[in-house]
Amino acid sequence: MHVVILAVDQGTTGTTCLVVGDELEVVGRGYATVGLATPQSGWVEQDPRELWSSVEAAAAAALEAAGLDAADLDAVGIANQRETTIVWDRRSGEPVQPAIVWQDRRTAARCRELPADEIRARTGLMPDPYFSATKLEWILRRAGSTDGLAFGTVDTWLLWQLTGGAVHATDVSNASRTMLLDLATLDWSDELLELFGVPRTLLPEIRPSAMQFGDGKLLGATLPVAALAGDQQASLYAHGAAKATLGTGAFVLVGTGADHSPPPAGLVRTVAAGTGGTYALEGSIFVAGAAVQWLRDGLGVLADSAESEALARSVDSTDGVYFVPALTGLGSPHWAPDARGLICGITRGTRREQLVRAALEAIAYQVLDVVDAMRERPAMLRVDGGASANGFLVQFLADVLGLPVEVAAERETTALGAAALAGVALGRWSQDDVATFRRTAVRCEPEADRSELVAGWRDALRRTMG
Repeated sequence: MHVVILAVDQGTTGTTCLVVGDELEVVGRGYATVGLATPQSGWVEQDPRELWSSVEAAAAAALEAAGLDAADLDAVGIANQRETTIVWDRRSGEPVQPAIVWQDRRTAARCRELPADEIRARTGLMPDPYFSATKLEWILRRAGSTDGLAFGTVDTWLLWQLTGGAVHATDVSNASRTMLLDLATLDWSDELLELFGVPRTLLPEIRPSAMQFGDGKLLGATLPVAALAGDQQASLYAHGAAKATLGTGAFVLVGTGADHSPPPAGLVRTVAAGTGGTYALEGSIFVAGAAVQWLRDGLGVLADSAESEALARSVDSTDGVYFVPALTGLGSPHWAPDARGLICGITRGTRREQLVRAALEAIAYQVLDVVDAMRERPAMLRVDGGASANGFLVQFLADVLGLPVEVAAERETTALGAAALAGVALGRWSQDDVATFRRTAVRCEPEADRSELVAGWRDALRRTMG
């Protein structure tokens, strides 16, 4: 029996939709951008209604590319940007304010007041503005009343839109990013709800990632929503091994099975996507490809992000230039929300080529910092995301890590993970089937010793953090 699934990857800067077939092959794709607002320093917001309209637009484009109608689909699977916090009125369905994006730092001072050891023991997370709890607390304090309100991360908001408000639910992988979930029980923590002043009535029901959440309406068709998963966990599910997604940020995840013990310093423990009961170690890097975007949009150093590889290869080195892209603080393994970006080693001879190369090298160094924080290094790393198309970066990453790096044949592995989970929920595939569908485009072996360059990076980090 043929399978046709619409995979939705609602991300920070846009929404990607893939129409996939029997062996997770892509038969149509669509994309729609979404805006970001920065009303003041450290604040990052989005319009929740635009997030939903971008899904509709990207889905329509993917279906058109596939030559299919929405009625031809078997199911929808959703992966989403995590931690982004939305509160809306249950009766009207209207958001009470803009969504507070995962990059937002407005609650940094509040995070410094929190009982870090207790939160880490219960949730596997560090108290940081990145996670949802302090964002939700901030919104509720300004709302005045919690009567009739609903909270959700982006998956919950999209599910609410699809089902016309009939289903208020999340999956366990997204719930584990709120700083409100107890990892041991996989339920909301009463102690943390009290700490942040969050009534249970606001919260969505927690379910496994791969299951039929309910019927939704999309582009005139009624379809089962068969998967929800945080974007990074969906990507890990598709890869089946240690992986790094190189996108706006960079996210390194390694599955740990049933182990939910406290994570090593600098890393977090998160719930993996699937049918339930598995976990992963994660390192979250806030700024990766966003540094290249900043050079393009903020400084005008690049005409186009695709130009970055050619510029980086046009010089033999950065000539001592390092770029620590702490544009929204530093995430794993440093957790320094107040850190600010640093470019050092500049001379009169420094050109834009060195600066662009330094930005790309910084992505690899940050991944190395996360891998070095793990108790056991993986034998190999698989990568996806937009920056994985940059051949210079992938080879430099293999050199810096001293590990083989494989590039997924389909860069939109997050969306493939959502589709795979939906197919499993429908009973069309097994997890073993998903493994057979996995394809690799490029494998890079380490070719050079970069330890001297790494030492310079570590010195630049020390300067950044004072």
